[in-house]
Amino acid sequence: MPTDPTDVFEEHRPLLTGVAYRMLGRVADAEDVVQEAWLRWSADDRGDVREPRAFLVRITTRLAIDRLRQAQSRRESYVGPWLPEPIVTDFGPAVPDTAERAVLADSVSLALLVVLESLSPLERAVFVLREAFGFPFAEIAATLDRSEAAVRQLAGRARKHVDEGRPRYDVDPVQRRDLTDRFLAAASSGDMEGLLALLAPDVRLVGDSGGKAKAPLRILENAEKIGRFMVAVSDGAEHAYEVRHQEINGAPALLVLAGGRVDSVLQIDIREGRIACVYIVRNPDKLLSLGLA
Repeated sequence: MPTDPTDVFEEHRPLLTGVAYRMLGRVADAEDVVQEAWLRWSADDRGDVREPRAFLVRITTRLAIDRLRQAQSRRESYVGPWLPEPIVTDFGPAVPDTAERAVLADSVSLALLVVLESLSPLERAVFVLREAFGFPFAEIAATLDRSEAAVRQLAGRARKHVDEGRPRYDVDPVQRRDLTDRFLAAASSGDMEGLLALLAPDVRLVGDSGGKAKAPLRILENAEKIGRFMVAVSDGAEHAYEVRHQEINGAPALLVLAGGRVDSVLQIDIREGRIACVYIVRNPDKLLSLGLA
C-alpha cells in the first residue's frame, strides 16, 4: 500500500472521479470536486488517517452534494431538455468480471443519470455509493453524518423512485449497435417506412443543446413525429459528417464529427427489439471532454 500522500490520493482518484461524475453528471464538475478533495487532502499531514479510501470518499461526496445543490438551481433555467455529459467508458482489465462491468455500465447510463436528477442530493449520494460502488450502510452513514437507519430510509426512497422513473430497456450491446446503424441508415436515406419499423410506437427523443446548437427544445414523442424529424435533419448530411462508433456511458453510441471535432453524440435504448428512446447530445460545452475522437 502506498504511504506517500500523493500516491495514496492517485490510487483512489478513479474511484473519487467515478463517485463525483455519478453525483453530478458533468465531467468538469466532477474533476473540480476531485481537485478540491486533493487540496484538502494535501493541506495537512494525513498520517493519522487510518482508512484513506473512506476519508477521501467522504470529502468527495460532501463536496459533490454542495455542488449538486448549486447546479440544481442553475438547471432550472437550462434551455431545453437536460442530459448528462457523455463520457467514454472503458473499464479496462481492472474490471474483468462481466457482472461487475454490467453494474458499472448501468450506473453511468444516460437513462439512469436522468432519473437521478430528480432525487434529492442526499438520496442521490446514498444511491450512488450503495448501488454503484457497494458501500455498506454504516460507511455511508459516516460519510453523510447521518444515522444508519436514516441512510437505509434514504436508500429505500431512492431505489423506489429510480425503479418507478426508469424504464427497463434491453441492454444487449450487439443489438444496440445493429439497431443504431440501421436507424442512422434509414434516416440518412429518407426511408420513413424503414424508420417506423425500427421505432416503438411510444418512442421518445431527448435532444440536449442547451440552446447552443440545433435540437428540439422539447422531448419528442410518437414514432411518426420522430421519424419525420430524423429524416429532416439527416437530409444531405451524410457527406458533411463523419460517424464513428464509440462506447459512451456504458453502451454503444455514435459520435458525429464535423471538421474532426465531435458535433453530437447519438445513443439509443431498446425495448423488445425496437428503439424506445433516442438521446442526442449537441450542447458543445458537454462535448469538450470527448475532444478529438
